[in-house]
Amino acid sequence: MAFDVAVKRVYEGPEKSDGQRVLVDRIWPRGVGKKDVALTLWLKEVAPSDELRKWFGHEPERWAEFQKRYSAELDGNGEAVGELRALLREGKVTLLYGAHDEVHNNAVALAGYLRRG
Repeated sequence: MAFDVAVKRVYEGPEKSDGQRVLVDRIWPRGVGKKDVALTLWLKEVAPSDELRKWFGHEPERWAEFQKRYSAELDGNGEAVGELRALLREGKVTLLYGAHDEVHNNAVALAGYLRRG
């Protein structure tokens, strides 16, 4: 099943086309008020482990290995992944993240994981 999943920085304002908005970071992003984000859900449990997040450090040369390790963590995190898949069965979901790097971040990796099924 192909899911309609998008990725967006949490600092970008909500739009009707976002569908359900899910923050997938373990830590609340700086400078963002909870009322400004229009969240459906803050799913901290689906974020990479602290150990993996710190190892990755948003270094592009570690991106491929980060994706492998994060996928392995997601494989063992059936409850949180299942919660996301349930939302996706209802329609579009936008994964929100706080990182500056729009290409190398956990939301991009998570969207790829979900699309692969």
